Amino acid sequence: MLVVTGTSTDVGKTITVAALAAAAAADGLRVAVCKPAQTGVAPGEDGDLAVVTALAGELPTAEIARYPEPLAPETAARRAGLPYLRLDEVCETVEHLRREADLVLVEGAGGILVRLAPDLTLLDVARALDAPVVVVTDPGLGTLNHSELTVDALRAADCEVAGLVIGSWPAAPDLAMTCNADDLPRLCGTDIVAVVPSGAGRLDPDDFQAAAPSWVSRPCWSPASGADTSHQKEIP
Repeated sequence: MLVVTGTSTDVGKTITVAALAAAAAADGLRVAVCKPAQTGVAPGEDGDLAVVTALAGELPTAEIARYPEPLAPETAARRAGLPYLRLDEVCETVEHLRREADLVLVEGAGGILVRLAPDLTLLDVARALDAPVVVVTDPGLGTLNHSELTVDALRAADCEVAGLVIGSWPAAPDLAMTCNADDLPRLCGTDIVAVVPSGAGRLDPDDFQAAAPSWVSRPCWSPASGADTSHQKEIP
């Protein structure tokens, strides 16, 4: 199992989940994806899970709570007069998915401390599930601070950090990006385990699934996969 969080919004978290799912499937794993709280999407509209399955292929998914306004889930629920997400719902849903999958990916909303409910964050979810956390980060200026803060918060809560993912790596990175790619592993004390190219979400699904294994290194899988956790993802 892996929990996938971001250092902020719009860092490529959903495309990363699709890439992880496609790469794991190519590695022979049965994959399922859970999105505990989806915001900014009306009933009946496609959410993040639809993006994941459109790119990675059909796989078991579960969305627990949905709120129409594009806000933090706690705020969106309160404004809509809808029930807050509950931790027991998340744990029960993930446990159900685990019965039919070798790897369950749990996608958060925004960063690790964004409120899913008044007394619930993705940090609480990761602790309750006893799941390693993949941190998706932006390559540009500001990412060192955001990434270190996220990793420090996880470790302070005794959560395992499975690695960093650069969620949108451009074809022509600037100086800050290339320096950040060198500095992130050193400062955060964890490997970059995947580099997803910018525009990956616009690829044809067949092309996406064929390319995803080249973006993702094996250490982000659970230990049961037999991964070599000493490997560092090489950035193009």
